[in-house]
Amino acid sequence: MKNIVVIGAGTMGNGIAHTFAQSGFQVKLVDVKPENLDRAVKTITTNLDRIIAKGNLTEEEKANTLGNITTFTDLKDVAGNADLIVEAATENLDLKLRIFAQMDELAPANCILATNTSSISITQIAAATKRPEKVIGMHFMNPVPIMKLVEIIKGYSTSKETFDAIFEMSKQLGKVPTEVNDYPGFVANRILMPMINEAIETLYNGVAGVEEIDTVMKLGMAHPMGPLQLADFIGLDVCLAILNVMYDGFKNPKYAPNPLLVNMVMAGKKGVKSGEGFYDYSESKKAEKVSKMFLK
Repeated sequence: MKNIVVIGAGTMGNGIAHTFAQSGFQVKLVDVKPENLDRAVKTITTNLDRIIAKGNLTEEEKANTLGNITTFTDLKDVAGNADLIVEAATENLDLKLRIFAQMDELAPANCILATNTSSISITQIAAATKRPEKVIGMHFMNPVPIMKLVEIIKGYSTSKETFDAIFEMSKQLGKVPTEVNDYPGFVANRILMPMINEAIETLYNGVAGVEEIDTVMKLGMAHPMGPLQLADFIGLDVCLAILNVMYDGFKNPKYAPNPLLVNMVMAGKKGVKSGEGFYDYSESKKAEKVSKMFLK
């Protein structure tokens, strides 16, 4: 598999495109909004420059990586010769079902269709296609170029051939693939999101403030980032969506999102992406400082 299509030029999509391109794959990055594609290429360029500054990449390798990426606004223009399509759109079931139906219609019969979903059932997504044996979950961690883990999730009908191909490809990307079964939240978010939700519950109940909660988890539990700050980086809307998927899937109240999280998302306070969440990112220097802390 050499020809890779990535759908979605947001945080995860541009990171996935970056990672494949840096590993020598030809990548077509697709997004309906040209401005999103422009922003993605700028982000990838900035991140490559950071790697160069650390001495882990040459200017020639940067040029090769950027040369491996082309951008498009219509999946019809690139799906016809794709070996693998990775969907990295918003964590919304209806949207993903529409995208997978389109992917199935446009892609060649041998093409594997992967989703970067962090919580939604692979089996349910695969049901939107006529090739469920070639649908698989490929859940990267953020920031994709740095984080080693990839959760590889088999749907009910995912074939062994599809699983083996994606497992080995993940190794080619320099990742550590981990086999996970298809249940809401998989492993990473089934454990992470209740912790974040409990941190919000602790704040909601007035046990401690934002910085105090994060300090306890960083210094007491050796976490590189506190759960509230991490929630800001993930996106509070994403956290809410994942918790809702697990709550709907398990019908267990322990996954019910805290009312404070719900209210913050309704108010447009989504974290770094909106400029404000549990922390204020409206000042450019403050946002830059936090970003460097996360990526160092």
